[in-house]
Amino acid sequence: MDAVTESTIPVTKAGDARRVPLQTVKLPGSDADVDYRLAREATVRAWREGRLTREQICDAQRELQRNAEFCGTTTTRPCPVCEQQYLVEVTYVFGPRLPSHGRCVSSAKEMARLAARKTPSQGYFVEICTSCHWNHLIRACQIGGKQHPRGGAGDVGV
Repeated sequence: MDAVTESTIPVTKAGDARRVPLQTVKLPGSDADVDYRLAREATVRAWREGRLTREQICDAQRELQRNAEFCGTTTTRPCPVCEQQYLVEVTYVFGPRLPSHGRCVSSAKEMARLAARKTPSQGYFVEICTSCHWNHLIRACQIGGKQHPRGGAGDVGV
């Protein structure tokens, strides 16, 4: 596999209590990433300076909390708010032939299948603290959408 780049996603095995990444999936068609680290740092700075309350920044919805617990990937980054737990990354994909509320991707196989589709989808990567409920969008990118040399008609089934 190629070296890890910004166009890779760590994926874990669903149900693994440790949620340690099994592998990194290279995303074809992910040339235009949008990184939200600066917005994240501005939010954390505003909280530390007292311009935002903890309730304003630690507001993860229950569905996001559940997805973090059961489908997320534990990172090595501590929570910037409570500093008691490592953050968990959750990936959502929106696009044609996917549910209108998107799909929470929980396996390398599922991500590879979405990345192989001819029609592009949009991926959103969110970090969540399962302790204090901090959450922030960290990255968005296109997933799939490139023509494959041996491709036939239609999408790869999802």
